[in-house]
Amino acid sequence: MALYEFYGDGCPHCEKMAPKVEELEEKEDVEVQQLEVWNNKENAKKQMKFDDGKCGGVPFFYNTDSDEWICGEADMETLRKWAKGKDIS
Repeated sequence: MALYEFYGDGCPHCEKMAPKVEELEEKEDVEVQQLEVWNNKENAKKQMKFDDGKCGGVPFFYNTDSDEWICGEADMETLRKWAKGKDIS
């Protein structure tokens, strides 16, 4: 399983999510791979593969095991459910 956060350098929404992602990693003992997409073409291609029309922007969170995704900012409870592969819809 991989947990991805696709973000843009300088994105205010991404910056708001940064402390939540850190807290998630510490409290839930998970690793979220953070991939910057505005300046890195390879990461942008990877985001397009997983996004597939779901979001189209950042931040975009994707769980490869559950196929659960979050588009934009989210609260901690939603982030926890996403990381655990639970339904967040």
